[in-house]
Amino acid sequence: MSHEPTTVEKLRGLPWSYATNAANTVFSQFTFFGSVFVLFLDQLGLTKTEIGIVLALTPLAALIAPFVAPYTARIGYKRAFILYYGGRKAVTVLLLLTPVILSAYGGRAAFWFVAGVAGLFSLSRAVEETAYYPWMQEFVPNSVRGKYSATSNIFTAFTGFITVWIAGMVIGNTSGLNGFMLLFAAGIVVGFISVWAASFIPGGAPNPAEASGKRNLWAAVRDPDFRRYLIGLALITLGTVPLASFLPLYLQDLVGLDASAVVFIQMGTLLGTLASSYLWGWAADRYGSKPVMLTGAAMLVAQPILWWLLPRQMAWSLYPALGMAFLQGVGNLGWGIGAARLLFVSIVPNEKKMDYLAIYFFWAGITAGASQLLGGSVLDMTQSIAGQIGPLTLDPYTPIFLISLLMPLGSILLLRAIRADSPFSTSQFAGLFLRGNPFLAMGSLVRFHWARDEEDTVAVTERMGTIRSRLAVDELLESLADPRFNVRFEAILAIARMPADERLVAGLVKTLEGKNPSLSVLAAWALGRLGDEQAQAALREALDKSDYRSVQAHSARSLGTLGDHSAVAVLVARFEEEQDEGLQVAYASALGRLGAVESTGPLLALMERSEDEMTRLEVALALARLVGDERHFIRLLRQLRAEPHTNAAQAVSGLARYLAGDGAISAEGQATLLQSAESFSQNRMDAGTEKLLAAIEALPPLTEPGADEIRRFCAQRLGDSQEPALDYLLLLLFVLRAG
Repeated sequence: MSHEPTTVEKLRGLPWSYATNAANTVFSQFTFFGSVFVLFLDQLGLTKTEIGIVLALTPLAALIAPFVAPYTARIGYKRAFILYYGGRKAVTVLLLLTPVILSAYGGRAAFWFVAGVAGLFSLSRAVEETAYYPWMQEFVPNSVRGKYSATSNIFTAFTGFITVWIAGMVIGNTSGLNGFMLLFAAGIVVGFISVWAASFIPGGAPNPAEASGKRNLWAAVRDPDFRRYLIGLALITLGTVPLASFLPLYLQDLVGLDASAVVFIQMGTLLGTLASSYLWGWAADRYGSKPVMLTGAAMLVAQPILWWLLPRQMAWSLYPALGMAFLQGVGNLGWGIGAARLLFVSIVPNEKKMDYLAIYFFWAGITAGASQLLGGSVLDMTQSIAGQIGPLTLDPYTPIFLISLLMPLGSILLLRAIRADSPFSTSQFAGLFLRGNPFLAMGSLVRFHWARDEEDTVAVTERMGTIRSRLAVDELLESLADPRFNVRFEAILAIARMPADERLVAGLVKTLEGKNPSLSVLAAWALGRLGDEQAQAALREALDKSDYRSVQAHSARSLGTLGDHSAVAVLVARFEEEQDEGLQVAYASALGRLGAVESTGPLLALMERSEDEMTRLEVALALARLVGDERHFIRLLRQLRAEPHTNAAQAVSGLARYLAGDGAISAEGQATLLQSAESFSQNRMDAGTEKLLAAIEALPPLTEPGADEIRRFCAQRLGDSQEPALDYLLLLLFVLRAG
């Protein structure tokens, strides 16, 4: 039985994997992968079909993967990887003989020689990659797989950036094959360094049981999600690889960039990779592989259109090309990280990884090789295409652009049905970046995890609420579970400012049900402010079962805010039974928001017996909400507070005009109202009130439910008092207009 390394051992080995990948980037960019090798083949005078054949050898060699998979398991995935990983570096040494072959035997011989070297390299690589995928599934913990991919891509992109810059300088300052030979030699040396670094990665021990066990490749092929994944991969590959492979020649032949500038274009792609690596990896670990994969694929759909519209034969064409390459790097990496993580975490069962991954590599090789052959053949067959359709120039590369547009679209439609590894949909994932400021949010997340003390944590928690980005949901939930009271308190305030989110609602509900009344009260308020109806059940339960009156009060208020009409009967019953005035006011406020007209009488009674001015005003507001728009009530309140006599006069005179225009008052009644307004304007509040009450006695009943009861009540209280109370006058004026 093979020994699998512990998680600690795996984590310790990841830096060696980063080093392996970074060193291999130098080898890859200087030899068989990247613009250098394509330009080298072009320098040899090969046709585009021949270039496509040479490029296709590497992926097509993956056809041997299902057959060599048991061999790699038997001798050990790590041992097989090291042996053949080093072997392909050794084979590459033969490329240094190309100038000799070209000089002695001519271009045809050079083509067959390079193709032969590429074939040997490809076979060695096929065995190595067959071993690498199951080994990587073993030595990278699933919990950090997205982070691993992101970190690895950061190192490889940074290394690649420097490598491409060096390659561009060498190609630009040398002639013939000299620069290519220099780059090949340097790449081979660094390639052997990557082999040495790989020897320190743990895992990959021999597994004879897996190698000799019963194989069932068809069971893997019959897996519907695996089958969808493979077809989606094929469509993406057939759509993107031809464009990527022959893009250097397009930029050189039609856009008009020289060879060194074409090599520099890769720097834009690498910068896009470098800039987005951590974000993609973090997003894949947090929100799942599928939304990241589909978002990256959607970005790939736009690439052929952008390249097609690139200005041609312009001195400044290099700069937009760099920008497009940057976006291409971002999209490629999003697709790559998401697709790879989905494969290892969700698609491939660990106990069947040898068969699944062998078929995966086999299929990836077929499609990649076919795409290389397709690209080269199409370009040779379409040499005569020329013309113009609007802003689009028709040329031999037009079919390649169309293929690169349609294939990824088909892949997206297919992969949408694949099994996801998280509850987040692609639209939800995209929405995370459309609400709030994602750049400020990312900065706040970094600050949150680097916060030194309670004060810093409180400050960044407050900031996350202000930014209102759903990217901060996990950090806010972490703050809500922080042992420091002030951090939890600030988290509730921050969550209350956020867009409604079911996880935030669940976190607040848990706090509401807790035994800390200070936080439970705030959580009840925040649930109302979030405006999510999912909180209603928890608030009703808190109203019924909480041991704390303050929690009951805030639960009632939030139920009113959320418009929970199913709670009206309970609130009316509790209001009539309750003796505590604070709770009565909370119930009154909720009933007002819910438009519970049946509670008009009890609310008027509470207003009458209360001795506190603010309590009476809050109850008056609840009554106003039963019959009209609270905005008019608040505006009238502010006016009466600022200048009572002047604004009372204006309100009454406006009421007189309104009632007269509506035919609801006689000429005599209108005159009395105008006399009331005159008295108010002269700061004779008692006389103005008396005239007002006399004028409205003859009014017909108000039609709004509850309005006439409020009118009679306010008129009676104003008539009984020696000095008119502002709250009753306010409510009367409001209800006369609203009713």
